[in-house]
Amino acid sequence: MNMQSTIAEHENGMKKAVEFLQHELRAVRTGRASSGLVENLSVEYYGSPTPLKQLATIAVPEPDAIVIKPFDPASLKDIEKAIRNSELNLAPLSDGKVVRLSIPALSGERRDQLANQVRQMGEKSKISIRNIRRDGNKSLDDAQKDKLITEDERDKGKKDIDNLTKKYTDRIDAIVKAKSDEIMLD
Repeated sequence: MNMQSTIAEHENGMKKAVEFLQHELRAVRTGRASSGLVENLSVEYYGSPTPLKQLATIAVPEPDAIVIKPFDPASLKDIEKAIRNSELNLAPLSDGKVVRLSIPALSGERRDQLANQVRQMGEKSKISIRNIRRDGNKSLDDAQKDKLITEDERDKGKKDIDNLTKKYTDRIDAIVKAKSDEIMLD
């Protein structure tokens, strides 16, 4: 194990933490309709929970509407039930072929709650990045203790990991700010 592979391994973990945050934020509601709101909604389909995106096409024809067209028309009732039982607080309208969701405008109080939720999600991601930094520093300390790398290499490696930590926490701050702004402005 050399210093560069340790740094690369931990940078990969930091990238994954940022990607996970981005994926999670897709499901946070803004004032605008988004397929990300419902695509991972779990639908009870023939006895097994299935993500909605595997059962239907999801379209956003207007900024305040989502249209869900199931591949199997028999699953329409299951999709409606899953939407009603979700935390989205949306009322599905069905015409027998498609389900339409009308996305109402958010109140100021609800926007504040969602922006707070986004900040908390960002903070959790930063914590996981700091944990990755701690693990990286420990790996470098262990490698130096086992005489696999020199003290100077360990110090340089720690500095590189600190720079990566700053880079990825700054990226998380930018993502959280953009999502919060989107929630507050819509």
